[in-house]
Amino acid sequence: MIVFKSVTKNFPDGSAALEKVSFQINDGEFVFFIGPSGAGKTTIMKLLRRELVASEGTIMIKNTNLAEMAAREIPLLRRQVAMCFQDFKLLYDKTVEENVALSLEVAGENDAGAEKKVKETLEKVGLGKKSNFFPIQLSGGELQRVGIARAIVANPSILVADEPTGNLDPDAAWEILKLFKEINLSGTTVLVATHNAEIVNKFKERVISLKKGKITKDEKKGKYA
Repeated sequence: MIVFKSVTKNFPDGSAALEKVSFQINDGEFVFFIGPSGAGKTTIMKLLRRELVASEGTIMIKNTNLAEMAAREIPLLRRQVAMCFQDFKLLYDKTVEENVALSLEVAGENDAGAEKKVKETLEKVGLGKKSNFFPIQLSGGELQRVGIARAIVANPSILVADEPTGNLDPDAAWEILKLFKEINLSGTTVLVATHNAEIVNKFKERVISLKKGKITKDEKKGKYA
């Protein structure tokens, strides 16, 4: 599904966000990326969506080399590699349902089938009764659920989440990670970048540890040490 082979990412100021990073993630895996700020977690997420391009090395998704992808193919890639953000990135003048539907509109789906998909997705994330609410009326955990619904409504094969529980209290954070696991069990590959050691240790999934742009550990059923 995903292959990083000796991937390096340098920035114009000369700093290296990643240095010779290699790993493989199989279809349907759930993987935590952990490490301090600046370790390279967010860079990996952005490289997977072609928001950044590797300076060296190879990134493959489903046998497609991202470096060889034409600009017109990038929107399709980002529908297949969906993103959840720490700060939600919702439109506060639109309802929950409208925020989620926006993903399908961007993808060119505006028919009755799209409306059904939105309703089903909101039910899946536990917001079926709040489709007409505005973001300002929701809790932090509910806002993140809207963000998740928006990301999965188009049925991506990969879901990446960058510090998705960073702004949430422990109970809400736990519920969000359980939702990610449910999504994973439905067949979606899920990658989560986080600082939350307690959640990582409870879930006992694969853990890739990063420090200063290098992988320091890659463990099945790992821990945040």
